[in-house]
Amino acid sequence: MGRIRTWLTDPDIGSRLLRDEGEVIVEVVRKHWVVYIIPALIVLAGLLCWVVVPFIHVSLGWAPLLVGAGLILWGVGRGLDRNLDQFVITNMRVFRIHGLLSRSQATMPLGRILDITVVQPLQGRMLGYGHLTFESAAQDQGLRDIRHVSHPTQRDLVIQRLVQRAGLRGPKVPN
Repeated sequence: MGRIRTWLTDPDIGSRLLRDEGEVIVEVVRKHWVVYIIPALIVLAGLLCWVVVPFIHVSLGWAPLLVGAGLILWGVGRGLDRNLDQFVITNMRVFRIHGLLSRSQATMPLGRILDITVVQPLQGRMLGYGHLTFESAAQDQGLRDIRHVSHPTQRDLVIQRLVQRAGLRGPKVPN
């Protein structure tokens, strides 16, 4: 059971590092808590379906049980999917791992990052989340939009510092 729980909740980031080249994790960024609201409401709707079972005719009792179970499974699946969507910042690259049943990984070396756009909608500014959009030297990339990031401006600064320290950008010219 523990192996299944780990498979469902941990994308095993450590096994994806280039340890022989000295790569270390600087920060693992999980989704902001706001992404769990819709899955929680779906689970709640499933539980409410189960609450009505004692109040309906016995011959129809299977319907809310089945609908409730389906909603609960769907909500838990969406919540797990969001939990497994992780953005990782290392001293060499940024990458994103996501997916519940089939896992995907998109990677971008720090040297290919040309620009990071931080977008915080009104509700994101109030709740402390935003979205990061990466522009790279490549025309088409697998890592472009990272949505619902906690404290996106701080994450942007972490990446900018890493790029600067790695010597991938020239020194700043004083005004």
